[in-house]
Amino acid sequence: METEPPQPVPEDADVTRSESLAREIFSGVANKWALLVINVLGTRTLRFTELRGEVEGISHKMLTQTLRGLERDGVVHRTVYATVPPRVDYRLTEAGAALRDTVNGMCAWTRRYLDEIDTARRRFDSDDHGTVR
Repeated sequence: METEPPQPVPEDADVTRSESLAREIFSGVANKWALLVINVLGTRTLRFTELRGEVEGISHKMLTQTLRGLERDGVVHRTVYATVPPRVDYRLTEAGAALRDTVNGMCAWTRRYLDEIDTARRRFDSDDHGTVR
C-alpha cells in the first residue's frame, strides 16, 4: 500500500498556531502569581517552601498550580531528588530567564513613563468617555 507524500503546511497555518500558542502562554504567565514566582526565582534554585516564603500571600495550592503551569510551558524546571523526605528544587529555564528579562523591561517601561500614564489616565477618567449623548 502506497502512502501519499506529506502535503506542505500552508505558511499561515504556522502563524495561526503560533498566535494561538502565544495567547495561551501569555494568559498563563501574565498573572500576578506567575510573575512574582518568575521574579523571585531569578537566577536562583529554590525549594517549594523557600519559594512560598518569598512570594508574599501565596497559598500552598496557588503556588503548586502556578509552578505546574510554568513547568508545563517550559518556564520553570523541576528537579526531584530521591531522598527521604523528597527534595524538590525549582529554577528558571533559559526560556524562563528570557521571559524574566522581558518582564523586567516592561517594569522599566512603566517606571519610565509613570507620570505620562498617570496624566493620561486622569485626563481620560475626567472626560465623559463611554457616556452616550
